[in-house]
Amino acid sequence: MQLLEAVATSGRATLADLVQTTGLARPTAHRLAVALEKQGLLARDDDGRFRLGSRLVAWGAAAARDFPLADAARPVLAQLVDETGESAQLYVRDADRRVCVAARERSSGLRDTVPLGAVLPLNAGSGAKVLLAWADDADRFDVDPRVLAGVRQKGWAESVAEREAGVASVSAPVRDRDGRVVAAISVSGPIDRMGRRPGRRLADAVLAAAARLSAS
Repeated sequence: MQLLEAVATSGRATLADLVQTTGLARPTAHRLAVALEKQGLLARDDDGRFRLGSRLVAWGAAAARDFPLADAARPVLAQLVDETGESAQLYVRDADRRVCVAARERSSGLRDTVPLGAVLPLNAGSGAKVLLAWADDADRFDVDPRVLAGVRQKGWAESVAEREAGVASVSAPVRDRDGRVVAAISVSGPIDRMGRRPGRRLADAVLAAAARLSAS
């Protein structure tokens, strides 16, 4: 799993990259990588670097079929992109990180690309704030509790150059039928276009999208 995660994060990885990222001994990393390659979970490009294997495509498709939230989010994200002109994403929490399980890009111009399946931290970005604001273990993370209290009070979060320089975002919680926060829906884009207070312009649209997805 460490090897697959390392390759998924980097896109392409040499054996030296895998050793450095995982901390495994070189012979161990090589043995495991070759075993994964034989099973179709890893493959190699023309330069001999490891990449994700084709067998994972089938597994990913099967996982997507069993993840109705992502399926329900697609038309909501498309509408949100049309309304705001910015890229839109859906994040869920996975242990101590967040994962992008659905995404929709703006049709033209400068984009903020968060690839499907991207794994991001829980201590930076508006999506992270939303997922932590209603979490029971938020105190374990390096996030100011006053910031999370403000997110709960407003019902949405914004960030400017927190996760990535030059990028701003606005997020709101998606809830299940019992009112529990199960995801964060977001719009993101360059600060030059979204401004230093992106919530002023975009919070209403993001909140409406979160309400539509929660209802569905």
